[in-house]
Amino acid sequence: MPTGVRLRDPRATLLAAAKHILVRQGPGALTSRAVTDEAGLAKGVLHRHFDGIDDLIVTLVEERLSLTQRWASELRASAGRESVVATVARTLIQAIDPVAIGLVNLAIARDGVRRRLRLAGHSGLPTLPETTAMLATYLSVEREMGRITRETDPDVLARTLVGTGHLLLAGDLGATPDQAAVEEVVEATLFSNLVPGRARSDGPQTAQASVRDR
Repeated sequence: MPTGVRLRDPRATLLAAAKHILVRQGPGALTSRAVTDEAGLAKGVLHRHFDGIDDLIVTLVEERLSLTQRWASELRASAGRESVVATVARTLIQAIDPVAIGLVNLAIARDGVRRRLRLAGHSGLPTLPETTAMLATYLSVEREMGRITRETDPDVLARTLVGTGHLLLAGDLGATPDQAAVEEVVEATLFSNLVPGRARSDGPQTAQASVRDR
């Protein structure tokens, strides 16, 4: 009989619980028992929806990759609006958050996760190649708009930004930074690639307008 209480989706609840653990306690705390306890579900529920903790982790990776595809589309559309430095810094903070950092660490530490990712067609460390591609595409558009120098190699610059951003946001260089600290590092990295007077926030631009201005 209907009870008036909406039943939770156990699979979605388990995934959300795993993300909460990654954010609060880090990848070392992510176990089957910890996930079911966090979700408030019986221990056996996880194994009815996933083939163990490695399968759950890979599902989290694929969920994040789908989200990154959406972010990539939004980032490309934002080119020419806000300052390049602020946009890149915000993108790094969004894409290299505690969940993404935890997934990278789990892929490094767990053979089963790496094997499942390879079988699913994902090579390298999870989320980092996709974040690099996302930034490279954005930087390419900004170069066409004349806000980044023509000599800039977007792929090389994106790899540099993601590598530095990962070290910074993972706390490997000290305490986890705030937006201002990330912007400072991004500005130092981009300094020689920015076109003076054009890379700051000055409203929507078009590639044609940029060409006329040069």
